[in-house]
Amino acid sequence: MAPNLSIMIVDDNHHMRVLVATVLRALNIRRIIELGDPADAFERMQTEPTDIIITDFAMQPIDGVEFVKLLRRQSDLRVAMTPVIMMTGHANRARVEEARDAGVNEFLVKPITARSVIDRVNTVIMRPRAFVRTATYAGPDRRRKEDPNYRGPRRRSTDNATQSAYDLDF
Repeated sequence: MAPNLSIMIVDDNHHMRVLVATVLRALNIRRIIELGDPADAFERMQTEPTDIIITDFAMQPIDGVEFVKLLRRQSDLRVAMTPVIMMTGHANRARVEEARDAGVNEFLVKPITARSVIDRVNTVIMRPRAFVRTATYAGPDRRRKEDPNYRGPRRRSTDNATQSAYDLDF
């Protein structure tokens, strides 16, 4: 991994921040910002460019989902479009969908492993998804693959239909 990659870890659990930072340092990533409060994360992102955010689902005073929703609504696109990897110890379908619908790029299930962290970081770097901003959603395109058997309405930006749902409205 590139040592100049900047990764911000936002988690109110100090031990989890240390664990994730240790894995990232083992990958030769040197620019690691560890924060326990999402409000501090917003403040730091205004002055310190961040390539990836790794955050927890269950935090206080605001949880990870609300943090991502606030992040995606930022007027500064450099901040709003930052890839987010969400960690959780409870990966039931409802939580995964809630995180996805908030604009999370990838999901990381605890207990984490070095391999799972590496895989998620590689995914947001090597296979980035288009950023979508509409009246009701901001974040990575939630569709991960083309379904050749899909027969419903065409809504991809590559379709001949109108692209209004994918036009960025800033």
